[in-house]
Amino acid sequence: MRRQSSHAGSLARFLSSAALTAVLAAGLGGCQTMSDITGSLTSSSPKAQAAPEDPRRAVEVYGERHRANPKDAEAALGYGQALRATGQRAQAVAVLEQATIAHSGNKALLAAYGRALADNGNSQAAFDVLSRAHSPANPDWRILSVQGTTLDKMGKHEEARRYYATALKIVPEEPSVLSNLGLSYMLTRELPQAEETLRRAYSNPRADARVRQNLALVVGLQGRFAEAETIAKGDLPADEATANVAYLREMLSRKDSPRNGGKTVPVAALNRPD
Repeated sequence: MRRQSSHAGSLARFLSSAALTAVLAAGLGGCQTMSDITGSLTSSSPKAQAAPEDPRRAVEVYGERHRANPKDAEAALGYGQALRATGQRAQAVAVLEQATIAHSGNKALLAAYGRALADNGNSQAAFDVLSRAHSPANPDWRILSVQGTTLDKMGKHEEARRYYATALKIVPEEPSVLSNLGLSYMLTRELPQAEETLRRAYSNPRADARVRQNLALVVGLQGRFAEAETIAKGDLPADEATANVAYLREMLSRKDSPRNGGKTVPVAALNRPD
């Protein structure tokens, strides 16, 4: 039993140092391609409604529109989101930064820029920008949740939880917010509390696959490996279930903080990128 506790503790230390840049994908309310915290491009125009589903195609479409008219806020927003969705984080930051300079009062652009900064590891800057993307009089629960994740990345866990709590007052039992809260507890080694919170998220019909994988990880960190594997498999197709279990086993087998080849450990989604 003592060995399991030591094992879980070392894993938690590894996860808190190596995975913070990936914790919190669930704060976007699901694995959405072109909407996440900014809504569906915040426009009812035909061009916005015709946003390509494939993010690579969206990069082409919005990139062309953005180059044709760099002052087009909608094109910049779509381009930035598409760049994020395809992993081009630094370029997304650059595009959205210029767009917010040209449209300083555009809340959707500020929200997208703040999230891009968070993706890129610029936690303090992300928090500051996101604070300008909504107001206390008109708070956005999605932005509050992402602000919580930036605070968790900076080690300000108690403050982060206040942001999650505020978000949950707006959308009680929202699984994406609960998932972030559960991961916050994981990072401070409060594994029973993390599990209880993630089970609340998991019980919600709107919870996505990443919530299940977060729960599996926390259960596994407590030494209940067979149960963790069962949760990780869920109702996934056989190939995805096998991949998830393999990844879970790999993470739970690490006893120290190994070099990770510069790659981020995708805690919030295991093998499912945001």
